[in-house]
Amino acid sequence: MSEILNMQDIVKCYYLDSEEFVVLNHINLKINKGEFVSILGPSGSGKTTLMNIVGCLDVPTSGKYVLANNDTEDLDEKELARIRNKQIGFVFQSFQLLPRLNALENVELPMIYAGVSSQNRLEKATVILERMGLAEKMKNYPNQLSGGQQQRVAIARSVVTEPAILLADEPTGSLDQKTGQQIMELFEELNADGRTIIMITHDPSIAKHTKRIVSILDGRLSEGV
Repeated sequence: MSEILNMQDIVKCYYLDSEEFVVLNHINLKINKGEFVSILGPSGSGKTTLMNIVGCLDVPTSGKYVLANNDTEDLDEKELARIRNKQIGFVFQSFQLLPRLNALENVELPMIYAGVSSQNRLEKATVILERMGLAEKMKNYPNQLSGGQQQRVAIARSVVTEPAILLADEPTGSLDQKTGQQIMELFEELNADGRTIIMITHDPSIAKHTKRIVSILDGRLSEGV
């Protein structure tokens, strides 16, 4: 399998006055195309900081990060934004759907930024929402959808541009247990289609749905729970 992500000796420090806080401590992580990986850790473990670097929302203090053959070192914010938009699909705990757009329009949105024609946007958004089981909900606004339906729309939006990696941050955190189970089954289906998924979670029962678990504690990684 080909490598999609390679982090080498990643360190992330924050400074308060003259004091240094090391949040990520010499992280080494490789992920291959098609893997389904969870990064498991409690609050304060460094997993959110790691997610931000994986998603090119932040940069490390030192170390090397290569994503989909793009060496992120020394890239400016515009170049990082380009990689973010083309290579990463984000799924958040809070869904982050735009309330004034219906489900179909929310899914079309990233394709507008990508310059996809209106006809192609409509076709792609329709197909992916049907795949998500939302054929009857395309014209509904977020406040007319359940939490599970909103998360399905958010997942549809994240994968419609065919990113290299789907990065999910506590995607079941706002859902009840049954709905969370359904969302995890959906991620498993997407992974079976060959999508690379990285999931950030604090919940071992959620992590067990993934094929590989990487634990983080005090800014250090280890394989397994």
